Formats: sequence, C-alpha cells, structure tokens
Amino acid sequence: MSRLILLLVCTLCVSAAINLSAQPPAKGSPSPPPESSATPSASPSPTPTPTTRSLIDTMDSADLKEAIQLLKNNYIKPDALNETELSRAAFEGILTRLGRGVVLLSNANGEPAEPAAPFYGEVLESHVGYLRLGALNRANLDALDANLQTFAAKKVDAVVLDFRASPATNDFPVASEFAKRFCPKNKPLFTLRKTTARQERAFTSDRDPSYQGLIIILADGDTAGAAEAIAGVIRIYDKALIIGQQTAGRAVEYSDLKLPSGKVLRVAVGEAILPEGQPLFPGGLKPDVPVEMAAVDKREIFQASRDKGMTPFVVENSRPHLNEAALISGRNPELEAMEAAQRRNKNPEKSGTHDAVLQRALDLVTSIGIFQKK
Repeated sequence: MSRLILLLVCTLCVSAAINLSAQPPAKGSPSPPPESSATPSASPSPTPTPTTRSLIDTMDSADLKEAIQLLKNNYIKPDALNETELSRAAFEGILTRLGRGVVLLSNANGEPAEPAAPFYGEVLESHVGYLRLGALNRANLDALDANLQTFAAKKVDAVVLDFRASPATNDFPVASEFAKRFCPKNKPLFTLRKTTARQERAFTSDRDPSYQGLIIILADGDTAGAAEAIAGVIRIYDKALIIGQQTAGRAVEYSDLKLPSGKVLRVAVGEAILPEGQPLFPGGLKPDVPVEMAAVDKREIFQASRDKGMTPFVVENSRPHLNEAALISGRNPELEAMEAAQRRNKNPEKSGTHDAVLQRALDLVTSIGIFQKK
C-alpha cells in the first residue's frame, strides 16, 4: 500500500511540476538562483507523455522516494510540494486509479437521487415480449410478474429484456428475485464477495422460472450494479445474447464512510461474482452484438414510449411513394402527404428516434425463428 501511495504521489507531482513549469514567469520576477547542481536539460513538454504512467509503474519504492525528495529539493515552486499538497496529490491519484471503486461526495446526502425508473412492458410483432425492467425494486418486480403471467395467453415465444434503464442499486437480494424469474431452480445466481471483511453471500434460485424460452438482453453504459449481475447470469443459463454496449462495471456494494469535514467516501466494499467465477467489476459485461446508440436518443424514446409504445421507434410508418401511376396522372404522392401533414400541423418524428438496439434484437428473433423452422 505504501508503494502505491508513493507511486501516486510521484505521478501527480511530476504532472504538476511539468504543468507549472510550462507557465510563463510573472512579469518583473527575478530569476531564482540555482538550488542544486542538477544537470540542466531540455524543457519538457507541457503535458506528460503517454508513457508517463507506464514508466512510473516500473519504479520501485526506492526510486519513488528519491524522485519525491529530488522534487522537494529542486522544484521551482516548493510550496506546491508541501505535506498537504503531497497528501492531496496522493489522494487524487488514488481516486483516479480506483475509478468506479470510490467516489468522494460533498456531504452525507450524497448525489441527488434520480427518480426510480418505472417498469414498461409491451408485446411487439404479436409474439415478442418486450420488458424494460427499470429500477430493481419491489414495485417493478410485481409489474414484471404481472406481465409474465399474460405471456402464455398472448403466445409470446421470445422475450427482450431491456436493462438500459436499470441504474445501480445495493439491493442484491431483490435483484436476485428478478433473476429467479428466468434462471433454473437450485442454480447459483451470483455471490456477493467482501474481501476485506472475508465474507461471502451466495444467492441461489429457489423457484421454477416464470419464463423459459428465447431471451435477448439489451444493455449499455447505464446498465449498472445488480442489473449487470442479472444480465450476466441469464446469459450463462439461458444462452441469452447481449446486444448494445458495454455495461458500467459497477456490480458492487457501496458503503458510505464519513470524513471529519462532513464529506463522504463512497467505497466499494463488496462485488458480485457470477457462477463461473467471472467478476463484473470493473470491466462489466461486453455485448455479443455491439450496437451504438446515443444515450440522449435512448432516453427520449423511453420517455415517449410511455404514451406511444415502442412500436413507432422500431417500425417506420408507411408513406406514399412516387410510382408509375402517379407519374401518368401528374401527381406526387410524397409531396402531397408532406403538405397534408403540414396542414394538420403534424410533423413527422424527428430523426434520431429510432431504437437501433431494439431493432437489432427483433431482427435476431426473426432470424432465429426462420432458422428453427427449417
């Protein structure tokens, strides 16, 4: 741990020294006398080279200590390297290196809570159950059960599970209930492992699944926390394909640790491990079928779908086309349709509101269905 702190201090100190030295001296400031016999060298570039991190990673404790001491003795701005600044540099470096594993919050209230994403369900193309799980809470679990109970009567033979509106949650017990609806009975789901506390809590399916059949999973960078564990275990047991983008890599349990000033350190103290031993932190899940989609377009579609459903965003509305009959009659159906829409003040849907991820899932379901019939 001491080597890590020294390494981080050295990283931040070198970066600060290079950036500060690149600034022009104040007007009228005399040049300071040399403080050591260090050999002058060419001026460094204003920012660290791409190899700085890799070079520092090769330094041992002796090199790190000596580098910091040399900076203290020779750097032009000694106040930038006092004990407080060194501690701040070390802590900043730790936050940078640990990434999603730790967050510094301004107060105990933490980040403003986002409204819980609601559940949404719909049957697309007469036989595909589309389930957007939203927040992993009891209310949405009840909504999921209600939708699954109708699938037999609606002759649903494929399900698209959309985790793109499922933010991170610490409630792994409730998350395991979502997974049980799709995973075999008596199978391990995931394990919540707390390494420092030497604790493990295993979650196992204790019931028969509510649905058994073709499953496609939609995910992206907003798929976080326990939702990643659910998606991962369904992929294992149901051979489900994941379409979209890489998940957040935050399938962890956080603990809020208060500092004397009132600030809070939100620290990852436990991580979800899949049955095959695969950790989800910090790498997340990679999609089997990558499909890019802007987050702003996705959120706009989800908002609009509460009133319009998802069909308008995966099926283009048919419109009149110019054909031979129209040419003979001297008419242009496309132009007439546009003018009629303008008269009714009904503008067509703006571009960018097509859900390419869901469209790919539906195309895949269709392809699999054709293949199975052969």
